[in-house]
Amino acid sequence: MAWTDYSTAPAPGTRVCDLETLGAVAALTVETDKGAFPLLVARDGAQVRAYVNACPHQYLPLNYRGDQLLSADGQMLLCTAHGARFDLGSGEAIDGADCGLDPVPVTVVDGTLVIAG
Repeated sequence: MAWTDYSTAPAPGTRVCDLETLGAVAALTVETDKGAFPLLVARDGAQVRAYVNACPHQYLPLNYRGDQLLSADGQMLLCTAHGARFDLGSGEAIDGADCGLDPVPVTVVDGTLVIAG
């Protein structure tokens, strides 16, 4: 499923958060008039990637059972519900799921992370 297929998908230009408030990985909720959109943001310095925070195995948030979303080596995102692993850089499934995470385009504008078009 593409991220834009979610009924609560925010429009391009929607503000997510200030970049300086992000750690390595954050599970966020983007609130718009459409409702709450679950977003998972991974930051490595100035590089930021975002995915829909929904494991494709059961569509539960990756942080359903805890906030330890990053593997010990920092290379994989982890599903706390059933242990699936996803490549941090691409969202592709490594183990425990048949398909990867849905990427969400984001960009930084004047220090603010926003949904890209």
